[in-house]
Amino acid sequence: MTQVHLLLGGCGFVGRHVALLLAKNGHDVVLADRSPIAADFPEGLAGKISWRELDLAKADWADLVRGVDVVHHYAWGSIPATANEKPAGDLLGNVVPTIALLEVLRNLGRERAPRLVFTSSGGTVYGSLQQIPVAEEHPLNPLNAYGAGKATAELYITAYARQYGLDCRVARLSNPYGAGQNLARGQGAVTTFLHRALNREPIVIWGDGEVVRDYIHIADVADGLCALACMDEIGVHNVFNLGSGHGVSLNAVVAQLEAGLGRRLDVRREAARPYDVPVSVLDISRMRDILHWGPRLNLSDGIRRTLSDLEGGRLFSSLG
Repeated sequence: MTQVHLLLGGCGFVGRHVALLLAKNGHDVVLADRSPIAADFPEGLAGKISWRELDLAKADWADLVRGVDVVHHYAWGSIPATANEKPAGDLLGNVVPTIALLEVLRNLGRERAPRLVFTSSGGTVYGSLQQIPVAEEHPLNPLNAYGAGKATAELYITAYARQYGLDCRVARLSNPYGAGQNLARGQGAVTTFLHRALNREPIVIWGDGEVVRDYIHIADVADGLCALACMDEIGVHNVFNLGSGHGVSLNAVVAQLEAGLGRRLDVRREAARPYDVPVSVLDISRMRDILHWGPRLNLSDGIRRTLSDLEGGRLFSSLG
């Protein structure tokens, strides 16, 4: 059945790839963002995808969600470094608009309100892990303002779902990488390292390089988010870890890049950052068991695909 999907922050890295996959699957997609996308979608799909201007602070949520079946909330105006610098601004700029959206959904009522899918941060909301890999039941104990903001939004979303019967789903996303990632935001170690390596620029690692992350290719991210958004019945759980389920250190990422490129890379090390969580690896059993989803690309395969996309100057990674 064809649905209308509204993607908040839809012109960003995650949104573009989810939009492409939804359109390929026959759905109509509205990208809500500050500016329209700076590249064309593949021929034959552009007619399924439209754009609307979005300013989170001034959004007319009632107008935006009218006629929509699923709202994807990918819009978030900060990263860990900027959130730590201005935590109050992070709260006002991200959490408050999320509550305003929830109020509109509440007023529509459970029968008329669209489904809400929110992307949280699996790498920051858990904080220091008591178990590895970490399951969704792990306590939320963020170590930085970014994680605190995401966790706060999650709590409001879950509270509204329980109190008002709204269909709200949360994806705790690990560390995505791939073609079209905005390197200026300072996120995405794999893509950033690859880009700098291709340009023969030094790679900067904060600390000893033994920080461990769960890296997932954007093609698998899009597939997982579409599965979460489109499945009608998900049972009693509304929070899902979305990652590869495997941890890799920054040093190991560099080693894989060197193997793929066939040469040594220029690596420079800086002092460790206090807001970096030492280890973050997600348990994705719930995604497998309930949504029958699992990643198709391991890190080496994903690096090869990303390398090919970057060399070809592509903004979209192949989702095939």
